[in-house]
Formats: sequence, C-alpha cells, structure tokens
Amino acid sequence: MSKASAVSKAVAGTFVLLTVSAIAGIITMVIFYEIEISEMNVTSPPMMPSTTTTSLPPVLRLPRDLIPQSYEIFLWPDFNSPNQTMLFIGNSTVSFHCVQGTKAIYLHSSDLIISDPVVINKNNSKEVNVSSVINHLYPSNFLEIQLEETLEEGVNYSLFLAFKGDINQSPYAMFISTYVKGAPVYEGNQDTERFLVATTLEPTYARKVFPCFDEPDMKAVFHVTIIHRTDTQALGNAELRESNVIDDNWKVTYFHPTPKMSTYLFAFTVSEFTFTEPSTPGRVDIKTYARPDAIRAGHAQYATDIAEKILKFYEKYFGIDYQQKNLTQIALPDLRAPAMENWGLVTYQEGRLLYEEGVSSLLHKEDIASIIAHELAHQWFGNLVTMKWWNDIWLNEGFATYFSILALDCVEPSFQLKEWHIMSNLHTAFEHDALASSHPLSPLPEDIQGTFEIEGMFDSITYFKGAALLRMLADIVSETTFTKGIKMYLLDFKFNNTDQDDLWKYIQKAVYEDNGHTDVAKVMNAWTKQIGYPVITINTTNGEIYQKHFLFNDSPKSNLWWEVPIRVMSNAPKSSPIWLTSSNKVQKDEFISRKGEWILANVNCTGYYRVNYNSENWERLLTQLQTNPGKIPLMNRGQLVDDAFNLARAKLVEVALALNSTCFLQDETEFLPWKLAVRNLEYFVLMFDRSEVNGPMQAYLRQQVKGLYNFFRNYTDNSTVPEDHSLQHNQILAIEVACSNGLPECLEMATNMFAVWMDSNGTNQIHPNLRSVIYCQALAAGGKDEWDFAWDKFQSASDTSEKEQLRQALSCTKKIWLLNRYLEYTLNPEKIRRMDVGPTIRDIAQNVAGQALAWNFIRAHWAYVQWDSIMLVKAVTRRFSTPFELAELERFGAEYPLGAATMAVQQAIEQTQVNIQWVSENKDSVLEWFENFVERV
Repeated sequence: MSKASAVSKAVAGTFVLLTVSAIAGIITMVIFYEIEISEMNVTSPPMMPSTTTTSLPPVLRLPRDLIPQSYEIFLWPDFNSPNQTMLFIGNSTVSFHCVQGTKAIYLHSSDLIISDPVVINKNNSKEVNVSSVINHLYPSNFLEIQLEETLEEGVNYSLFLAFKGDINQSPYAMFISTYVKGAPVYEGNQDTERFLVATTLEPTYARKVFPCFDEPDMKAVFHVTIIHRTDTQALGNAELRESNVIDDNWKVTYFHPTPKMSTYLFAFTVSEFTFTEPSTPGRVDIKTYARPDAIRAGHAQYATDIAEKILKFYEKYFGIDYQQKNLTQIALPDLRAPAMENWGLVTYQEGRLLYEEGVSSLLHKEDIASIIAHELAHQWFGNLVTMKWWNDIWLNEGFATYFSILALDCVEPSFQLKEWHIMSNLHTAFEHDALASSHPLSPLPEDIQGTFEIEGMFDSITYFKGAALLRMLADIVSETTFTKGIKMYLLDFKFNNTDQDDLWKYIQKAVYEDNGHTDVAKVMNAWTKQIGYPVITINTTNGEIYQKHFLFNDSPKSNLWWEVPIRVMSNAPKSSPIWLTSSNKVQKDEFISRKGEWILANVNCTGYYRVNYNSENWERLLTQLQTNPGKIPLMNRGQLVDDAFNLARAKLVEVALALNSTCFLQDETEFLPWKLAVRNLEYFVLMFDRSEVNGPMQAYLRQQVKGLYNFFRNYTDNSTVPEDHSLQHNQILAIEVACSNGLPECLEMATNMFAVWMDSNGTNQIHPNLRSVIYCQALAAGGKDEWDFAWDKFQSASDTSEKEQLRQALSCTKKIWLLNRYLEYTLNPEKIRRMDVGPTIRDIAQNVAGQALAWNFIRAHWAYVQWDSIMLVKAVTRRFSTPFELAELERFGAEYPLGAATMAVQQAIEQTQVNIQWVSENKDSVLEWFENFVERV
C-alpha cells in the first residue's frame, strides 16, 4: 500500500485517539491536515504560492494522458455554528493511471483555495516534486500542476490536495438551505430556524466542492468521509459504513465506496432530517428523508412506496438490478432543479416529493410519481451508462423522459395520462424545434465546450425531442426489438460511457437478430444531427406526397430532409409504415382518396413530423371531428388541431382553417383534445390579448367552454371532483378557461368560494384539486383585500403544496401596483425563497398585466435573477410582437452578459420576428373570424 493511500487510516486513528482522550472543543482542519501529512513522511510542499491566470490551454477539454481511478475525499462543512460561518474545508487524494508521459497534471477547480499538493508514485511510493500550481479561470477552470519530472506511462500515481471554499447561499455546488422547526436548538434558545447543507453538481459544479477530473467520461470510485455536528446526520451516494463521535460537537461519518461514476453524480447532505421506509420493504434499502414534522405526518410515504414500485419495474424491464444496496431520496427546501439523480442519493425540491392528505391536490400524486420515475430511470441511463460528453446529454434525459412515461403507466394505471404526457412532450419539442436557431439533438462535441454551452443543452430539445425520437425508433423496429437492443446496450456499457453511435449499433444488432432490415444509423442520424423536423404534405386526390423543413419563419431556405416513416389510415390502419426517403415529390397509392373518404397520416403520432393535406381532406377530417370524433384516434384528434394551428403560424394554411379546427370543442369532453386546443389557442391569446381582437376572442372561448363547464358544474359548485383522473384534469381546465374568459357563473363561483374562506376563521372548504385554479381566478377578479389575505396565508403556510399554490396565485392579480410590489418581494429572501424567485417572476410575466413589469424588472436586476435566466427570457418575451419590443430585445442581447441565456435570447429574437410578421399578416382575418362567430351567436 502506498503512503498516500494510508491517509484514511491515519485520520481514522486520529479520530479514535481523540474520542478516547475526550479532547474537548472544535478540532481545526489545520491540525487535521498536519496529522495527515506527517503520517505520509513526504517532503515539504513547494513554498511558491499558487497563481491564477486567464490564459487558456488550446481546448477546454482535459487531456487524456491521466485517467482517474478513485478519490478519497474528506469534507468538513462548518455551518450553523455560533458565529454562523458558512465555510467548508477538506482534502482529496485522487489516484490515477498515466497512459502517456507528461510533466503536468490538469484537473478542474473553481472558487477553491488549494494548498499542500503532494504527488506520489504508487508503484514505488516515491514523491514527485511539484514545481508550480496554476489556477485557470473560467471558462476552463483548469487546475494546472507542473511537475519537476515526467510521469511515466503505465504507472499509477496519486495527488493529494488540501482545499477550502465558501458554502453557497444559492442552491448549486455545496449550498446552505434553511427551514423552520418547532423545537429549539438547545434549552433556552427559541430560535426555530434550522440549517442544512446539500450539493447539486450537474453539470460542472463538482469542481467547486473538490478538485477533480470534472468530465463525465472520467469515472472513478469515491471513498467519502464527512465531518459534521453530532446532532446531524450525513448522507452520501453509498451506504454509511460507520460514524464515530470526535467530541461534544463533532462526529465523523465514513461511507462505503461508490460504484464507478461521474463526478457530477457525487452528492452528500448534512441535516437533522428523519426518514420513512416503504410499507413493504424489498431487496433495496429505500428511505425518504424530509423535515421531521413532514415525516411524522406521513407526507413522504407515497413517494417512498411509489419509488419501490418504480424501481422494481425498471429492474424487470431492463433485466439489470439497481446497482446499489441503498436508494435514498431527500426532500430539500431549496434546490435549483426540480430533482437531481445523484446515484444512491436522489435530491428533490420539497414540494415535488411530499404529498399532504387533505391539502395536496389528488393530481399531485401524478407529479410525484412522474418525477420519481424520471430520476430513477437515470439510475440506468446516466448513472450506470453515461454519455461520453455533454453534446449527447439526450442519451440521459431523452431516455429518462421516455421510460418515465412507460413506468408511470405501469405502476399507476389509474392516472390514464400516458397519451397526454406523450403529446405534451412532443408539442413542446415541436415548438422550439421550428426555429432556425434551434440546435441538433446531438451537436458536434466541439460545439459544446464551456459551462454556459453545456447548460444550454438542458432544454426541451434534449428532453422531449429525445424522447419522441426514441418512441419513433421503437415504432419503426418494434417495441420488442427496441427493448432487446436497449438491454444489450445497458449490459455491455454498464459503468462506462457511450455516444449515440453506440446506441445505434446495439439497436441494429437487435434488428438483425430479429430478422429486420432497418438501417438504424442511416435513418436516425438525420433526425439527431440536423435541427428541426419536416412537414409532410399530402394531396389525397392524386397521392402526391413530399417533405419540407418546417419553420415558423420560412425566409431561410433549407435543404434538409429526413427518412420519414408514415403510418396512414382511413377506415383501418395499415400494418407497416410507408417510407418517404427523399426530398422529391413522389406518388403513393396509399394516400389516394378514391371514394371521397378522409386520409389520416401519422397515426397515433409516432412520427416526429407535422402533416398538411389538400383542402378537401382537411375539410373531411374536420367534419369527422365535429360529427363523430371517435372515428379518429384520440391522440390524432389533438394532433390535427396542433398541426392546423402551427401550419397557420408558418403560413402554410389559412388561419381560418386553424380556428375552424376548434369548432368541435363545443361538444367535446375528453381532456386531450381540449388541452391541446387550449394550448394552441394560447398563441392567439398571447398575440392579441393587448388588442381589439381580445373581446371577440374571449366571447368565442366563453361559448366553446360553456358546455364543458356545465358538464362538471355539479361537481364544481359542491367543491367535489370526479373519480377519473383525466376528468379531474378537464374539470380544472374548464374552470380556468371559463373564468379567465369571463364566464359569469364561473367568476361568481370562484369569488364566492374564496370569500367564504376569507370569512371562515381559517377553515378552507375548497377541494384541494380546485384550490390552485380558484385561488388564481379569485385574485384575478379581486383586489387588495383578496391579495393581502392570500399573502398572509402564504407566509404562514407550513404545507408545501398549499404554499406553492398560493405563491402562484399571487401572480394572478390584475392590479399592476400589487404585481409590482410582488416583484419587489422577490428581492428579499425572507419573503420569497431564492429557489422561487425565477418561477415567481415567470408567473407574473404570464399575466398580461404583469408581462411588461417583469421584462423591466429582470433587466433592472439581471445579476440577481441571472441564475434563472433561460426560463425568464422565454417567459418575458412570449408576447413580444412589435418592432419596439424587438428593438428592446436586441439591445438587451447586445448589452447584457447573457451567459447560459445566449441561445434563449437568440431564439426569442427569431420568435419575435416571426410574431411581428404573423400578426401583421393575420390580425385582420383573425378579428373578422371571431367577430363573425359572435354575430352568429
């Protein structure tokens, strides 16, 4: 055993000695380091100080001459101490293999003060002297350690480094979070505020916690030790091995080694949280941690039980067991993303994991199960098998999105929302991928280098286009063949890294084994390496069909084309797809309407493309929707509306056709068609709710939704809900559309229910399912009294579901001064948690009365809100449709440090240009269509 690897034993011995001797007081890490170094019997580190430089190596990727094997990491976060320091200190020993001789070690470090570098040749236990340590600033964040002699090829080495840094106030890297607990910290102390420390390291924040080879394909095993206060518990990726008391204040916790994994999956927490276990424990030790009062109340039980069911589903589906003995979930008061899939320690925003009977909406279980299914899918796609580089992050997120829908449908079939999740994801991807400023699903690695570029990849293209293309591929080769290929892919690459070419090879292998003929890479590369998707135009009179790159702004000429699988039906679906394999016009008999029957392409929306038809076929399909919609598959009923509206936005069909496609809603009660129609009408609302079109448009929507509102009225007026989950969703949708468009009976219902609550001395009779929509509509119709009442309830609420519903509802008021005050509140963490700043501003921007306020606010406070910059840019610019707004946006893009929002601003500029042109060309015809409808009624 090398001297460097003896560090952990030396420390363990030190702790035992301290415990036995009962040494009082807080042990400083300075002594801790001195003991470690003295045990190693090495020469003194170089006296020259480390330097910082912005000069960069030629590329932002680490060289591949050194390959990490394992880390020994010691961390001591010091928080909640009497002087309220928010610091951490620690050290790490990384063992690595030299594959090519070098005199320099490059790894990553950011915002850390590094000291005491020691390099050891593990083959002979001799020290390699360090000549200098150079810290490179962003964008590389390289820590460059120059050596006095060359590391030898084929030899194993270790690098010891001591470091210290700040615990962040914002939820990234290692961060502090607070919550309120009813019991005092110690006798006589009435302070109920509690602190915890947690980490979130994806994509490039491990380097802010410890120096490391912070790239996804540089996997290693982690041996972790945490020093923490005696009244807290440390959790990590792996099982706890042992925990020993150091003195009255501190103890040390050792964890078993982790699986071989990427640095971004490293995680730990230190808190006073307690846990719950599944009602029926299984092979894996599953625990869910949360605030002690939430655990006592049983709020984490559903998340724990459903996690066990989902884990078993994945193990059976993939044929590979979950690779650890423990699976810990923890509900954090603060977290940047809704959740993070750290291997063995999955972190969630508190409101995404806890379910509170009588307070949470019944539908909140869907959200909890869905997000757990997504994160647990990552335990295979992302953790077990990881993409080589961030340009292929869709191999993580696309798979997790795709399989979470399958898992949810299996473990909670009563939710009945598989089709909705598929369509929602598909249309979100469609909208963003219809811009020339979109990006390929799998761009070139050299195009994704710095942290901002990497973070920009976490978007709807990666998540939702990725999932849609996997669904299309499964339909092409068959579900059975697809599943076989996925199982082989996971088995052969476990604990390693892949790119999309590896995926194609394994699906191809399964195709050949099942006697198929699809050339997987040839078909799929066009879909993943090019931006966008096609619109397929079909003439049913002569069977002519062709494809064209679909863009909202058709001014840039595009020669892109794809190999397109098309499933078609009239009276009965065809058994296999028809292929369109060129950009030329071709004729296919299958698309000819010989007896005046309608033709429907892309049955069940398995293909990632839109479909346009000749006017006669459109008329037949819309007539079918109005007379007997059940003849058309449910998903296609929604897709026809979505295609019509988006083809109108791209000026490929008349806007009247799109609006005509919604006429059938008057008699429709299914959730999916209604939801997709409302989603598409939202674009018209965004473009015209500040113009004279708004009045007639609202009159039309009132008329269309009246039947749906009355369908649920008996439930709604009695504050009850139907049993069917899909109907529950549609009841909420009916209230939202009816009230927001001024249906008198809806407004009366919402305001009366809210007024009863205000006068009830705290008893809330509104059904948990309906609270969010009724709170919002009551505040929109009300004034200061209603807003102040909701604000007081928000401040005093201890239930996460209720607090979130109230936070969102406060943004619904139409009083500009109240919205402005609410925006100012976001600058005060005592009023609005840092995690909720972005979502609150986004919610205000969605309100027509608050959009301009929010736009001005983010520019005035860009440094404070920039953490949520991508979300906020998209939110505040959705209504932009005038040359003045475009000029302001372009000035913003030129003058502000955009960082990760660079691509979002480019896309917003392009979308605003599209909006300006579309509004100028269609406003009059849209107004005329709605006015004609009002006159007919």
